[in-house]
Amino acid sequence: MTNLNTKPNINNPDGFYAELLELHEHLDKDQSDALNARLILILANHIGDRKVLRQAFKIAQLANTSNKE
Repeated sequence: MTNLNTKPNINNPDGFYAELLELHEHLDKDQSDALNARLILILANHIGDRKVLRQAFKIAQLANTSNKE
């Protein structure tokens, strides 16, 4: 089983974030949400490993609940 890598692993993360923001420019909320959903499905398909994807679900869910406190 492969474990989800949660350590920084993106070359030039600031550049990546800028590209992601640029991708969403001029989109309304619904279009932006749909784009994010497509990105999630494309990347999930690339990962392919359901155990890794479940780990990502859990990490994202925990981050979401800790942000509400």
